[in-house]
Amino acid sequence: MIDRNTEAPMTQNPCYVQGGDNMELLKSQPNESVNMIYCDILYGTGRNFGEYQDLKPIRSEIESHYLPRLIEMKRVLKQNGSIYLQMDCKISHWMRCLMDDVFGYSNFKNEIIWYYMNKIPDTRKKMFTQSNDIILFYAFGDYTFNTIEDLRDKPILVSKIKKVGGKKIYIKDKNGKGIYETRDTRVADTIVNIPMLHCQPERTGYPTQKPKELISRFVLASTNEGDVVADYYLGSGTTAVVCKELKRKFIGCDLNPKAIEITKARLDAVR
Repeated sequence: MIDRNTEAPMTQNPCYVQGGDNMELLKSQPNESVNMIYCDILYGTGRNFGEYQDLKPIRSEIESHYLPRLIEMKRVLKQNGSIYLQMDCKISHWMRCLMDDVFGYSNFKNEIIWYYMNKIPDTRKKMFTQSNDIILFYAFGDYTFNTIEDLRDKPILVSKIKKVGGKKIYIKDKNGKGIYETRDTRVADTIVNIPMLHCQPERTGYPTQKPKELISRFVLASTNEGDVVADYYLGSGTTAVVCKELKRKFIGCDLNPKAIEITKARLDAVR
């Protein structure tokens, strides 16, 4: 169980980003002060990305790093808050267990798959190309959820219907033939097809930068204007940029000074 009664010191008002250990920032935040958390976390590859050293793919190391941070994230989330953690298949099974323990199995909402079809395959490996990330989504109470719609590849025709006495009835013309309407959108599901960033203008050169289009769909779905969004693994600052553009408040943190430098430059460019 998570103790929500221990008050943390008040921090400055959002919006802000800061460098340093995210655990220190989390401990300084008040209880139930954040509407949504999105983090593109360390994936546990063991690789050195130049900008940062990833965690080793060892369960004990993953758990010792994430468990205390998840507990603090639970504390700072509002009673109707949402959390999205992004990772790949190397640690998603361990993280799912940790998140079930901390946030509650009953509060698990979705395992979202970000599929990037433009991944450059490595034909030297005897395996299928890994072309997706996993986002685990948990939420509490009467949480915000705004329906997101995606454009269809091809518009479809669907029967027009109306409700009569609580039942859905197909609408027909005077000759008894069905009446149809064209739909070119569909309610978004758990498969998100958005390309990786390669040479697009959005690209900053940060090795793990994620597209604004990806993060914005989560921010739009789980917050409203003026809500507070936190990202404790800020990287290139995409979450902060998205929030500024969408009129959300944001809190960001990263251990890498270059990440904070890039983020601040990107935020200054948002008008």
